[in-house]
Amino acid sequence: MNIRRLVLDVDKARSQPNVVEIANAIEESTNVQAVNVTVTEIDMETVGMEITVEGEHLDYQALVKAIDSTGAVVHSIDEISSGERIIENISRKR
Repeated sequence: MNIRRLVLDVDKARSQPNVVEIANAIEESTNVQAVNVTVTEIDMETVGMEITVEGEHLDYQALVKAIDSTGAVVHSIDEISSGERIIENISRKR
């Protein structure tokens, strides 16, 4: 499967690692072309993040290993795009 985009729900300890270290570890993974890290929640001990990774033939297990190596934890895959191109999500009004 040609995974082109992954949106991951990730948590880290408040003190370490910093988001630059996490982004750097992900960017060093094979076939990664772009990384976006957005802090979504901060509490007393943890920081919640949404991490978007784009590339061609992304290796999910390698990305999890890279994130784990920094001390952060992947909670879930919130979005996955695969195939010949990425289909952008269009919000539908109800």
